[in-house]
Amino acid sequence: SGLLILPDDSVVGQSLREALDLDDAVLTLKLTPNKADCLSVFGIAREVAAITRAPLKSPHYPAVPPVHADRLPVAIEAADLCGRFSGRIIRKVDGRAPTPQWMKSRLERAGQRPISALVDISNYVMLELGRPSHIFDLDKIAGGLQVRWARSGEQLKLLNGNTITLDADVGVIADAQQVESLAGIMGGDATAVSDDTSNIYVEAAFWWPDAVRGRARRYNFSTDAAHRFERGVDAATTVEHLEYLTRLILDICGGEAGPVDDQITRLPARPPVRMRVNRCRQIIGADIAAEEMADIFKRLQLPFERIDDAFVVSPPSFRFDLEIEEDLIEEVARIWGYERLPLRPPQAAAVMRSVPEATRPAHALRRQLSTLGYSEAVNFSFVDAQWERDFCGNGEPIALLNPIASNLAVMRSSLLGSLVDNVVRNVRHRQPRVRMFEIGRVFHRAPNQPDGPLAVQGVAQPMHVAAIAYGPVWPEQWG
Repeated sequence: SGLLILPDDSVVGQSLREALDLDDAVLTLKLTPNKADCLSVFGIAREVAAITRAPLKSPHYPAVPPVHADRLPVAIEAADLCGRFSGRIIRKVDGRAPTPQWMKSRLERAGQRPISALVDISNYVMLELGRPSHIFDLDKIAGGLQVRWARSGEQLKLLNGNTITLDADVGVIADAQQVESLAGIMGGDATAVSDDTSNIYVEAAFWWPDAVRGRARRYNFSTDAAHRFERGVDAATTVEHLEYLTRLILDICGGEAGPVDDQITRLPARPPVRMRVNRCRQIIGADIAAEEMADIFKRLQLPFERIDDAFVVSPPSFRFDLEIEEDLIEEVARIWGYERLPLRPPQAAAVMRSVPEATRPAHALRRQLSTLGYSEAVNFSFVDAQWERDFCGNGEPIALLNPIASNLAVMRSSLLGSLVDNVVRNVRHRQPRVRMFEIGRVFHRAPNQPDGPLAVQGVAQPMHVAAIAYGPVWPEQWG
């Protein structure tokens, strides 16, 4: 709120949008977590150049010659936290120098609030190149810096005003007296730059993604730096980006730069990834020429070798998402163009075959018999021994040890006896026409039948179907 002071050359009657150069387009990009290489203007330009074949102007930042030999002692005590730490001292800067309007305008259009020239320069380089950095007030640092894991119980007041209690699973940058920064996430208030700052230490580091991932959310906040470092930031360009930071600081705030101190403990390994040409075609579903695949890798700046019928790609330092063959196939597919995939459904040879009778479900048989006018009967598996002899000729049926009735003393070897009894009962009730069927198990002696969870040794239990009809073929018709 307040008055907006317009430039002296503003024309009365001119549109405010034109006067403030507000006629611009906003592009909102939603990146998947694996595309950390696109979290910058240069990263997007590199991607667009690969897709459109437009020439890419890669920036080059010449080294700034040191004016003095001052160095800040830095000790990397945790190689699993920091793989590379680059920094330099710059003296006699003007902390009150204003941020140039062109930089303020670009920051505002990218959603960043201008704060001060030194802070704005750090944010600007992060947005342009994807490299988060931090600027310390050198005069507020006690001794040198230690890059280490925090000690349980240590406290840190952050730039956002929050004071947090640390544990041993969080990386920090500390001096001889206290913790000064949450590694890869946010700086501390104690060494923050201000209008009175005249000597600074500029840091650009590579923090291992696993060492940063989830730490900011643990304290209920998120930062642009953490968002990038937990996905992976190029470890090969810390010095180059530090030179760019230095040049901007000298041009805007003045000062005298010292030598670059570059310490490397361990850098990410980039093992080659092999992609088979035929496998790529099979997965994508299109007959893409091997020469076109090679062209795609060149456009994406992916060094490769052609070995037999495969490409062996060496992932560059800015690509953390290329680890397996499918990753390379995805790169080929998206640059070649998903819209070029043939719009046809997959085809498979289909041969109509009848289902073997032994595997047909009993329900289908029940439904068919019901359609023919038969009613299903569900009878006991126990029958009269006389029935077994009369209907089945079974002189030695399987007898029950403890029958529930004298006429249900043996196991049936056929379904016919029970169905005949059903017909007799229906006829006695003056039913002139009877159609009945039953699906159930019968029981035979089988010496070779083994014992099991659903079997009894010496007894076979096959499933049978039987039907019986009595009376006229067609039911009586009226009329």
